[in-house]
Amino acid sequence: MRLLRLSLLRTACALSFTALAVPGALAQQAAFPGEVETALARAKVPRDSVTMLVADADGLRPPRLAWRTQVPVNPASIMKLVTTYAALDLLGPAYSWSTPVYVDGTVNNGVLNGNLYIKGQGDPKLVLERAWLLLRRVQGLGITTVSGDIVLDRSAFDGAIENNDPAAFDGEPLRPYNASPEALLVNFKSVNMVFTPERGGQQARVSYEPPLASVSMQPTVALAPGECGDWRAAIKPDFSDPNRIRFLGALPAACGEKSWAVAYADPRSYGLRAIGGMWAEMGGRVGGQMRDGRVPAGLRPAFEFGSPPLSEVVRDINKYSNNVMAQQLFLTLGLTQKNRGSFEASRSALGQWWRERIGTGEAPPVFDNGSGLSRDERISAAALGRMLQVAWRSPLMPELVSSLPAMGVDGTLRKRTLRSGGAAHLKTGSLRDAAGVAGYVHGASGRRYVLVAIANGENAGAARAAFDALVDWASQDN
Repeated sequence: MRLLRLSLLRTACALSFTALAVPGALAQQAAFPGEVETALARAKVPRDSVTMLVADADGLRPPRLAWRTQVPVNPASIMKLVTTYAALDLLGPAYSWSTPVYVDGTVNNGVLNGNLYIKGQGDPKLVLERAWLLLRRVQGLGITTVSGDIVLDRSAFDGAIENNDPAAFDGEPLRPYNASPEALLVNFKSVNMVFTPERGGQQARVSYEPPLASVSMQPTVALAPGECGDWRAAIKPDFSDPNRIRFLGALPAACGEKSWAVAYADPRSYGLRAIGGMWAEMGGRVGGQMRDGRVPAGLRPAFEFGSPPLSEVVRDINKYSNNVMAQQLFLTLGLTQKNRGSFEASRSALGQWWRERIGTGEAPPVFDNGSGLSRDERISAAALGRMLQVAWRSPLMPELVSSLPAMGVDGTLRKRTLRSGGAAHLKTGSLRDAAGVAGYVHGASGRRYVLVAIANGENAGAARAAFDALVDWASQDN
């Protein structure tokens, strides 16, 4: 059955290649829709900075538009399409991660006489609410005090991954999108701060989620008169000391309540501090210390804490373009397919999947971390278009399409609407020098199209209006 399935997939890929193939001269002389041409000229984005494809989703007809489709480009977050579809195909939409918890010792009168171990295995969605539920399960075992240590085992992923410099990509280490993956990823290594002005008072209360063990968190910030403006700069935050969060300025009173999520200054210790802080807030105590370590050989888990299914995780990744969740998923593919949680193993697993499922008619993608937060990842519009056609004919099509932002409705496309009133499900991508969209457009005739539009270059972001015009044009096919 597997050989028959692969044979059918390869046949489908061959049909897709036929539909996407365009003679070089014709491709170079492609006539852009007038509104697209006008928008590119207005934005001063040269033709040779963009690649565009609009093709039948079923792969049975020649493309309606194909421009520079064989050129490998940086897709930015559009690369998440490949990572998420590969995961759906390899793992199945019902796949879930487990986080086993181990009790090494006896429990008497609420005291664990020994150590508690929590072993991370890549769960991308161990957010605060779910981490709290995990700790409640521990208390459900009758444990309120751990006389020994609480130990976090993060060995499932390559240890070098956790030591990545969060400032390396763009010099913004406190931006949550730069959080690096790890086997026991808690709340994306971020702290959410809520500033609530006191009624008629002179200050605003500051609440923090999660509480971080051994971190001094300033409880209030002064209020100041004036317009709200750049309130983050006005409060003059100081995050330089991992043991203290403080503010040297004042919050403009006109702002009202505000919230701000930042990546913690010492990401390597975040999990220990977050679990420790939450455990203490729940009334738990630790006689020893919070530390990293490994589960002793032969110890059986007291319980395993399950994640939401992959279909839900993929939706979060694509709707909101979550980088660290995408990298967690990418590393999970290396762990499950190659028995190693490393970027190298994941690149190998994705490359093998591409050859077997999508084919070799086009140059394969260049994978880095699977999220698009990279200067090195590359894919051509023809290759991505082929994958989208294969996905459209797959039983997994509903899961993939429903995970994409709906234009003018939700996710990263909530504020971008079509003048024609048409509908599209598209993944967005944006970096300093790359921008684009890719996915499916619903034609007025009832046909469905794959669309890929990506710009690379200093002025890439200015091409968004032209790409929106392209989506509009693709939807008006009657």
